[in-house]
Amino acid sequence: MLLAFDIGNTSIHMGLWDGETLRATWRIGVEREKMPDEYGVLLTSLLAARKLDPTDVTACIIGCDVPPLIPTFESVCQKYFGMEPLLVGHGLRTGIRILYDNPKQLGADRIIDAVAATRLYGQPVIVVDFGTATVFDAVNAAGDYLGGAIAPGIGIASEALFSRAAMLYRVQLERPPTAIGKNTINAMQSGILFGYVGLVEGLVERFKAELDGDAKVVGTGGWAKDIARETECIDIVDSDLTLKGLRFIYEMNQP
Repeated sequence: MLLAFDIGNTSIHMGLWDGETLRATWRIGVEREKMPDEYGVLLTSLLAARKLDPTDVTACIIGCDVPPLIPTFESVCQKYFGMEPLLVGHGLRTGIRILYDNPKQLGADRIIDAVAATRLYGQPVIVVDFGTATVFDAVNAAGDYLGGAIAPGIGIASEALFSRAAMLYRVQLERPPTAIGKNTINAMQSGILFGYVGLVEGLVERFKAELDGDAKVVGTGGWAKDIARETECIDIVDSDLTLKGLRFIYEMNQP
C-alpha cells in the first residue's frame, strides 16, 4: 500500500492507498519541533487503530511545502517503513507542462492539485485550495499549468482582524442569518464568510476570462465545503484532491 503525505503549513493530510482505493486518511497538526520518532510513533498508532501494520506500507510519497519538515519525514519513512520515499519536486513526471516564470518557486501542493484536477475533471480547470493561504491555480485547455493567485487564508485573515482591532474579538466562523449583520458577531461572520465568497467569485471570473473554453472549478481544503455552499462558481468539492494527485504522480514515476 502507498502512504501519501501532504504536508502543509498548518496540517498534515495523510492517505493510505490500496491500489486505487483510499483505505484510510488522517489529519494531524504541524509541529516543526517534533522529532522523527515522535511522528513515527504517532503514525504507527494511527495505523494500529485501523488494524494495520507498518509492514503493510510498501511505498511512500511526500508532497511538502515546509522545507524544514522534509528531512523529518524522510527519516520517518526510512526508520518506520524501511524505505526511501518519493519526494515531489523538480525532475518528476507530472503529465503537465509548467509555464510558470520560475517553477522552483511553486509549492508542491499546487502542482499536485493541478495534476489531480486535470486527470479527474479535464481541462481547462481552476483549482481553489482553501488552506493556510487561499490558492488559485489555472490549467489551460492544452493541459499547461499557467499559474494562479495567492490570498491570505480565512484563518489568517480572521486572526489579523481579531488581533489588530481593539473593539473586535474572536467569533465562531459560521454562516450569519443575513449579510447585513445586526450585531458585531454577525457583522464579523458576514465580512469573513461572505467576503471570501466574493473574493473567490471575483478571481474565478477573472481566471475564466483569461482561459480558453469553459473551465471547471474544483474546490479543496478545509473551507471548500463552506464556501461552495454559498456560491455557484465552485463546480466540484474534492477534499482528497491532493492525496489523489500524489497517487497519480507516484504511478507516473514507476519504472
